[in-house]
Amino acid sequence: MVLWSRVTYVCEKNDTSSKICEGLIGKKTMFSILSAGERALQERQRQHMARGLPKQKPIAGVKEVIVVASGKGGVGKSTTAVNLALGLMANDQSKSVGILDADVYGPSVPKLMNLKGNPELTDKNLMRPLVNFGIPCMSMGFLVEEVAPIVWRGLMVMSAIEKLIRQVDWGNLDYLVIDMPPGTGDVQLSITQNIPIAGAVIVSTPQDIALLDARRGAEMFRKVNVQVLGLVQNMSVFQCPKCSHQTHIFGSDGAKELAQTLGVEMLGDIPLHLNIRETSDKGQPVVVSSPDSPEAEAYRRVAAAVVRRLAEHPR
Repeated sequence: MVLWSRVTYVCEKNDTSSKICEGLIGKKTMFSILSAGERALQERQRQHMARGLPKQKPIAGVKEVIVVASGKGGVGKSTTAVNLALGLMANDQSKSVGILDADVYGPSVPKLMNLKGNPELTDKNLMRPLVNFGIPCMSMGFLVEEVAPIVWRGLMVMSAIEKLIRQVDWGNLDYLVIDMPPGTGDVQLSITQNIPIAGAVIVSTPQDIALLDARRGAEMFRKVNVQVLGLVQNMSVFQCPKCSHQTHIFGSDGAKELAQTLGVEMLGDIPLHLNIRETSDKGQPVVVSSPDSPEAEAYRRVAAAVVRRLAEHPR
């Protein structure tokens, strides 16, 4: 072992490394020893990591889990997640869909789905989701006061996420849409490591600063072996309600170009429209409150693209 370390050092530091290696143990022999050692080290590391990672366990009653994520906040991720869930059910009313709000620090689903109150408990001490528009929902926002700040450290957040996933009576769902918090932190890792994910939808505006973070989000899912179903370009264009002139406030085609760079599909464009903002603030998502509008149709197209991608690449 001492000889190996010494020879390795000499070969790295000395310009006459090849002659020294040949003189000591032979160049070919040394490289075969190094590669075998590296392989053994990598195998030990792999086994160690496998022991340390939790085993994925499906959520009882849920067939497929779809996560909706973004690299940063403020790009319309939660609005997209809610309307995606409603779009999935609108496209096929035989399908049952639920929403899990995993954004512990800033839960938006209660407001978007016009839900208030505390979940009831079943005989098995499981929380019953609150339901509106035929969609069962669970959120940290149901468990705390509406304006109360959640000032928790990481371990408490992980415990809350585990309870939101495992201690909820979801019934039987074809799809569970998880509204992920922005970024690539503990919550994202905990969810992807603990439950099997059918696919991830990345939401971004077309502007460069949002696309940088969207790319980080997509790369994170790839590292944890979650397939990226595609990108949604939100707030893609603003159309003046008076003259119908279109303005690309946040730029044009940025998410489309990122999708090409990443080699993933562009799932759809969602316009920057007053109707989406107003219906969301009222807790009446556009897919159910204005089903015949172009905005609702845009979300339904995204939902259809997600289902198609899931069928093309089943987990």
